[in-house]
Order: sequence, then structure tokens, then C-alpha cells
Amino acid sequence: MPRRILYVVLDGVGDKPVSEYESKTPLEVASTPNLDQLTAKGKMGRLYTVKKGIAPESDAGVFSLLSYDPSRIDLSRGVVEALGSEADFVDGDLALRCNFATLENDQLVDRRVGRNLSTDEARDLADAINGDLGLKEMAKFKLKATIGHRCSLVLRSAKMRFSAAISNLDPAYARRGKMTIAKSVKLPTPVPRCKALKRTKSAIQTAKLLNDFAARAYDVLKENPTNFKRIKRGDLAANFLLMRDAGTKIPKVKKLQDKFRLRSVALADMPVELGIAKIVGMDTVVFPPDRTFEAYAQRARKAVELMNRYDLVYVHLKGPDEPGHDGDFEGKRKSIEDIDAGFFAALTNLESKLVCVTADHSTPCSAKGHTDDPVPLMVTGSGIHSDGSMRFTEFYADKGTLGTVKHGYEILRFLTHVKA
Repeated sequence: MPRRILYVVLDGVGDKPVSEYESKTPLEVASTPNLDQLTAKGKMGRLYTVKKGIAPESDAGVFSLLSYDPSRIDLSRGVVEALGSEADFVDGDLALRCNFATLENDQLVDRRVGRNLSTDEARDLADAINGDLGLKEMAKFKLKATIGHRCSLVLRSAKMRFSAAISNLDPAYARRGKMTIAKSVKLPTPVPRCKALKRTKSAIQTAKLLNDFAARAYDVLKENPTNFKRIKRGDLAANFLLMRDAGTKIPKVKKLQDKFRLRSVALADMPVELGIAKIVGMDTVVFPPDRTFEAYAQRARKAVELMNRYDLVYVHLKGPDEPGHDGDFEGKRKSIEDIDAGFFAALTNLESKLVCVTADHSTPCSAKGHTDDPVPLMVTGSGIHSDGSMRFTEFYADKGTLGTVKHGYEILRFLTHVKA
């Protein structure tokens, strides 16, 4: 019987020292007694979730952590999120991950509408686009609001063939080979446009269609009552739609059950992780996107329960990533402390299991985006002897006896070979 594994991913938790905080990171400043208690019984190291030099998107990072080399997969965040949000997608459709964003004077000033767009507001705006855009001469489409400013777009056409060989209508992400990587972007910046990456008829037509879609969406959104209400109360208008990571087919991969003989389940709230879980054959348990202490405690209780039925329980906790993107050091510290007090407090007595804690990428507050920095990696439980690491921090990760792991896809195979 395989060892029961609890695999916890703290989204974007890796960071860099900040001079205003005595050259420490949010992990080093945060009070994390429960996570530190687990760490003191185990070993630490550091991990490049994809590989050195790549600042990965979450989809590439998570695929890699689940044992899949993202450079060998035709990745599309658009397709992954369509599947994770239960959108109607079949091979041949075109799927994109979207953000509601803010334009002012023909400049992109905020990629996430101040990060205070409610899900209900997003649904109203998506309904307006679905009802008023009028692309029926070329394609049918459905824009689905998911969480906050995020949404998923699926287009279907009997008149044209879609191509994924197009650039992103989002300046913060660019295609590199089969993956999308994060880029540093300084706002305000000119309104992005979609370009064909191949000189094929389908790529040229797809890029033209999406530029037309973006322009029409802007015309609808700028006159929407929801945006008038937002402006009146001093919030940014959600008047533009960023689109990225186009895809036209579901990735085909060997299922986790076939690779490792593991009965596996993913506990998550974001469409990207839920979509990946479906692709690799994991069961899913969906939680609402609540970042409170009690919400983390509920996730912990559910994870412990699931470990009685599954060989691998994957838990993805979004919390630290968002304040990292916002450059909010104190917000990231508080998120880490809430996770420790709510989630890890219930996990200090799992000696008979194997526990791995890491991240899908680094999101340093100083960068306000993903970077290629390695993330902390900790493994504890039966069969693992302490290497003297006292805290789950970048400092101890650098000194840990697990060393530097060059690829995230090595971790799960390592975990399945640890002897009790």
C-alpha cells in the first residue's frame, strides 16, 4: 500500500529580503509556530518549480509539482481554467483566461481593477458582454466570471479554424515555447493588441477576431451601470478585458493513477488548480475562495479526513500570492500567519504520514509578480529525519540537506520512494 502523502502548496509564498524589515522576507518575519514545529521534524531545501531562469505561471508550476514537465505539454491556461470553471469546451474551440482591467486615456492602468471587483459585479459585466457584443457573424462565445476580476472565455465557430499561435492581450505574460512566462510590466502602458505568432490564415484570423472582441467589449463595459456605480464610489472602472494563454485542445497526459498507482484528490478553490486536477485524473473538492482563519481550518479538517481515503491529498492555498502581486509585505505576512494558525495548527500530529510543503512559484513583494527565484521545500513525516531546520523560511531552505532541486516534476517521484 502506498504511503499517504499530504502535499501542501502555498501559492507564491517565496519572496526576497526587504530592507525595511531588517532584510527579511515575509516568511521570516511571520509568526508560524505550527509550520515550524513540522519543519523541525523534517528536512528543507529549495526548489525551482519549472527550472532556473523561468518565472512560471501557476499552471506550469502546478503541472510540474504534480510530476509533469511543462515543456513537454501543450499548455494553455485558457483551456485549464475553462475546464476548472465547468465551461463548455471541446477540442477545436478557443479558450482564454481573462481579467477585467482598467483603461484610462487609452492606457492600461490596472490589470485587476484595484483587486476589489466583486464576483457579483464581474458576473453582471460578463452578462452584459455575453448579451451585447454581437460576434455572431464569426463565432459564438461565452464569457464566464469565476472569482473576483478573473473570468474564462470560450469561443466556438463553424466558419473559421482557431489558432493558439497568437500573442497575449496582456502585457504581463508572454509565450515561450510551450509555456507562458511572467514578465515585469510597468503601468501605465499602451493598450495591448493580439498578434499572430505564425503567418497562417488561422492565426491571423484569430488575432484579428480577438482584437475586435476586445474593442467591442470595451464599448459595452465603459457604458455599463455597474461601472458607473464603481466610479461614483471612487473605485476603478472594469472597462477592459485582458486575454491570455489561448488554447484549442485539452492536454493529453498520463494520469497520476497510472504513473504512481496513487488514489489522489485536489482540494482547491481556483479554476486553474481544479482544471489541472481534472486533466491529470485527480478527484476534486472545491472550497469557496475564502482566506479567513476559519476557512483555512475547514480546509485542514477536510484534508485530514481525505487522507483516510486517498493516497495523495493535494491542497492549494492561494493566500500569499495576491499580496505579493500587490507589493503588500504586511498583507503577505498576515496571510502566512493566518494559514499557520488556521491550517497547520491541525497538522502537527501526522507522523505516520508524509507531508510536503512548498510553493508553485515565488511572488516577491518587490517584484509584484512571479520570478524565477527558487521556493522553499520541506518534507517531514515517517522515514524523514531532521536536518536541524528550525523554521519554514528561505534562510533554512538555503541550508537544508535536501539541497537545490532543479525541477518541480522530481518531487512527487521522490515522495513516493521515501521508505518508512
